Amino acid sequence: MKSENKLALIAMSLGLLFISGCNDDDDNGQGEVDAKLDKTVVVSVGPRPSYLVEQMQDSELKNQLTQCAGETMYRHDFSIGHRGAAMQFPEHTKESYQAAIDSGAGVVECDVTFTQDKALVCRHSQCDLATTTNILAIPELAAKCSVPFSPADLVNGVMATAQCCTSDITLAEFKMLEGKMDGANPNATTVEEFMAGTANWRTDLYSGSGTLMTHAASITMFKAAGVKMTPELKSASVAMPFDGFSQQDYAQKMVDEYVAADVDAANVYPQSFNLEDVKYWIANSPDFGEQGVYLDDRYDLADFDPQNSATWSPTMDELANDGVKIIAPPLWVLVTLDTDNQIVPSEYAVAAKGAGLNIITWTLERSGLLTQGAGGWYYQSITDAVDNEGDAFELLDVLTKDVGVMGVFSDWPATVTYYANCVGI
Repeated sequence: MKSENKLALIAMSLGLLFISGCNDDDDNGQGEVDAKLDKTVVVSVGPRPSYLVEQMQDSELKNQLTQCAGETMYRHDFSIGHRGAAMQFPEHTKESYQAAIDSGAGVVECDVTFTQDKALVCRHSQCDLATTTNILAIPELAAKCSVPFSPADLVNGVMATAQCCTSDITLAEFKMLEGKMDGANPNATTVEEFMAGTANWRTDLYSGSGTLMTHAASITMFKAAGVKMTPELKSASVAMPFDGFSQQDYAQKMVDEYVAADVDAANVYPQSFNLEDVKYWIANSPDFGEQGVYLDDRYDLADFDPQNSATWSPTMDELANDGVKIIAPPLWVLVTLDTDNQIVPSEYAVAAKGAGLNIITWTLERSGLLTQGAGGWYYQSITDAVDNEGDAFELLDVLTKDVGVMGVFSDWPATVTYYANCVGI
């Protein structure tokens, strides 16, 4: 990445003022976007936003974003650190979280799972340790993995495998691990080869010794930094209840750790793909349930169509009637292309807003180079309109101004921070 522009940044104000950035207009067409900035902390977006802007096709948006280069930037709640800043730092590590905070994310995510002794820790999946940590390089811990490392047998078409879960080890053992960039080499014949699987659009420059985090430690870090928090209660990969630890115990324990840390519920957005978890918080911890986020995974159903409401169950109105206030589908579900090949809101997006639901979406900058594969899974509904890296900003603009999302997860939150400042959300 390179840029001829230097981007300076500042932080946001706890007075929760709406950002003016480079645009002094009071009405920028953002609809019901509800994002805030904090003008008390200096942040740094680095060269990536200008790099993306330079790739854009000529447009009014490109001119607007170009003019913001070198302007003061502020931390912004619209910018959500997805697992921290996972494009360049090992996800869910202290280093990744700090990079997200430094680049202006006003909200940072800890995906929550549990160890063998039921301690809550930050991992994207209960069983991702083989690909996100060095567990296979520590023999006494590798021996405890649910599925020990098995080398590839390419002659017979067998890929290398390993599965290591947080529930395989205790909290004390978890703390022995170091984070690495998520990835594995399926053609590996050795542990060392298996662990060397970082995608070529990421980097290992900052992955030498990632510091793993407990959920409680993440709360302490985020609270000290003055950022909001969006923990995701991950689905258990073991049968529940686990040694007497029920799903409800799990959901409650996550909330209890915020209460114990004296964190205001207004600064927490608990998430789950399991709608029953969200309903549990609404019923049993209403202060936290008020901002509970339903991560909508109905897109995984074979008949799901974001353009056909008959394929959505429950309906948007039913979700709202159950007390759900925030819904979070992936990027592609919220947009489609019109007859002129322009990006526009999907019927799903229109219906969600019509039912009074706020929307968060995921995940920007998790697709590699957009010129290679047109963004893949995350851009699948607008593939025909994607042909340059700057299209990330084009999509972001539609999500903000036309869909009216309240926040966007990114693997490199500086990009969303820059956009939020520049357009004046």
